[in-house]
Amino acid sequence: MAETTASGYIQHHLQNLTFGQLPNGGWGFAHTAAEAKEMGFWAFHVDTLGWSVALGLIFVFLFRMAAKRATSGQPGGLQNFVEVLIEFVDSSVKDTFHGRNPLIAPLALTIFVWVFLMNAVDLVPVDWIPKLAAFITGDPHLVFRAVSTTDPNATLGMSLSVFALIIFYSIKVKGIGGFIGELTLHPFGSKNIFVQALLIPVNFLLEFVTLVAKPISLALRLFGNMYAGELVFILIAVMFGSGLLWLSGLGVVLQWAWAVFHILIITLQAFIFMMLSIVYLSMAHEENH
Repeated sequence: MAETTASGYIQHHLQNLTFGQLPNGGWGFAHTAAEAKEMGFWAFHVDTLGWSVALGLIFVFLFRMAAKRATSGQPGGLQNFVEVLIEFVDSSVKDTFHGRNPLIAPLALTIFVWVFLMNAVDLVPVDWIPKLAAFITGDPHLVFRAVSTTDPNATLGMSLSVFALIIFYSIKVKGIGGFIGELTLHPFGSKNIFVQALLIPVNFLLEFVTLVAKPISLALRLFGNMYAGELVFILIAVMFGSGLLWLSGLGVVLQWAWAVFHILIITLQAFIFMMLSIVYLSMAHEENH
């Protein structure tokens, strides 16, 4: 290991490559976690942004290639895979989304494939990508995290985008009055106008908390599961660097066992993020009278 202790190794692998304003007023990369923290809100996690964009482009490239090669005759393997995936997402949308909106199915497909690809990077051994980045840059101490969904900035960014669509369609379908009424006249109601007026603050508090909890829970669920999975892989890697033959052998077994189990996790988390997005957007299209 490049780091002298197990804790140093773990901290190194859990730190993002951060670009922002340095204490001297200039702009550059942070060399320590404390320096990254001092950069404040306008610091950028270059590794998270880079991998997110790269995997998004891979998704677009693969699906575009499948579309260009699509044939009504005997389809190839890529076309079969894409068609199965599209049918799976389309059936999920039809079963869950009860409104009419041509955006929902493409959005659901994008969410599922993009999140799955970002999650799947976690199956690459934890040292390979950071060491490759260090070799390319010539900096042996370079920090570099490849799993974008282990960064809460990425998961919150995606969930806030879904939240913006929820607000947009809630107002578009129900009108501004209907949207405000949904936040203030439910769940408690009364035929007495004075009692209803007294219930408005209580209703607003309950409904507002429920509304705001949607993007937060959506983001933290994905982040928490992927962060825990990454941490387990890092701890197994520590076993390899212990210098003890029996512990390294146990690490090999655990590495393969956790990787097989983690395939289920990365797929399930992509599916859950997609399904919750569909459910929330379906709720936004429902008119409450």
